[in-house]
Amino acid sequence: MTLPSKDLVKLLDLINEEHLDTTLENLCNQLHQSFPKEDRFKVGSTLLLLLQHVDLLPKHVQRIIALALLFNLYKGEPLASTPFAPVFVQMLKTPQEDTSNGIPKPSSHTGHIPFLSTCEKNLLVNLIGYNQKEIMKKTPRQIVDEFYFASVPSIDLTNLQLQLAEHHSELPSVSKCGHPVILPDMDQSKVTEIDKTAMRSVMEKLTTGDPPLCRQSYHPEFLRLTPPLHHSINELPWFDVTEPTQFTIEYDTSMCVSNCAGAEARKLMGKAFKNVLTLQQQQHLVNELDRDPKLVYHIGLTPGKLPDLVENNPLIAIEVLLKLMQSSQITEYFSVLVNMEMSLHSMEVVNRLTTTVDLPTEFVHLYISNCISTCETIKDRYMQNRLVRLVCVFLQSLIRNKIINVQELFIEVQAFCIEFSRIREAAALFRLLKQLESGDTGGLNAPPTKSKIDMC
Repeated sequence: MTLPSKDLVKLLDLINEEHLDTTLENLCNQLHQSFPKEDRFKVGSTLLLLLQHVDLLPKHVQRIIALALLFNLYKGEPLASTPFAPVFVQMLKTPQEDTSNGIPKPSSHTGHIPFLSTCEKNLLVNLIGYNQKEIMKKTPRQIVDEFYFASVPSIDLTNLQLQLAEHHSELPSVSKCGHPVILPDMDQSKVTEIDKTAMRSVMEKLTTGDPPLCRQSYHPEFLRLTPPLHHSINELPWFDVTEPTQFTIEYDTSMCVSNCAGAEARKLMGKAFKNVLTLQQQQHLVNELDRDPKLVYHIGLTPGKLPDLVENNPLIAIEVLLKLMQSSQITEYFSVLVNMEMSLHSMEVVNRLTTTVDLPTEFVHLYISNCISTCETIKDRYMQNRLVRLVCVFLQSLIRNKIINVQELFIEVQAFCIEFSRIREAAALFRLLKQLESGDTGGLNAPPTKSKIDMC
């Protein structure tokens, strides 16, 4: 887990205070270009060490950059699955204390979790929330100017904590014990600025070795009494069975079987990602989710696994998405659904959602644009015709049910109909658009064009 000296130099150059007017996005791009994926944990551990020790990272701008780099290190992966997610949660749960010149002054912090100033907490809240793209386009100077005197907004970490708790419950208890062998100096009055050469020298000593000093921790030794050879004085050390045929093996079928109420639901969901469930299995899973609405957060579903669930079991995908509508992660699920490969099942899921709940308008429009783009770029003429029919029937359904305002997509949809006017469903959709354009709403009450599409 050692970060080589040359890589340490590159990392320290990235968090230099001279990058005051460089956007966080550019700095993160430089980080990903400088370090391969297999070194991400080493880089993250080094950044975390710097944030833990104020004397190693005394400049406020440096801490802003280091925090942004640490958060962006596993870009594109669900936050709960990244190794530093528990650290971010604990950072935001740490009580707020006074700061001086932007440098945090912990009074009794042990060094496990970095203590953040108000400005740094504001940055982290915005990175975890839905304002991440806008924040990454700002420079450290802009971050300080905007957040230095701003109060820290509240953020709901419940779902993230539940996912982390489920993951940590699988770890052995001994892995959660220990104390770092390096602790920060609590007397912040002695913190002085050190030159870069001295800082790099200290960092090299802390991050070298196998394991490096910064990754070592003190664990208590667990002592257990040696079990006795016999339970009682009359117990025989060995019993020689002379007639084995008169004995049968008794196997405890309850061993290693979880007694958790959601164990069966998690097992079925694991199968649902890979294969089509039987009607009986689907009904059982739906019943379990209806019985305990919070179970949907503990059955192993993540945004990254949603496409597999949609393709194999679209009805289950609809049920879980409806139960996740109030979740803070629902936008991530919508994003994955919009950008996944267009298919009959994905359109079935989107169509059911649009008729059941109010989906964000931008989500529906983006999905329609994605469908149109897919039809235009597909090479296989036969497959293209089938998909065009499917999209046209889908759009007619949305228009007739008044789920979308066709005027907002009129030009794009009209161009689509003209391009594929050879197809009957596209021509019917074009006539419907023209009727609406002329103010004739009678077409909305007409039965939709029926198209039997063989998706096999």
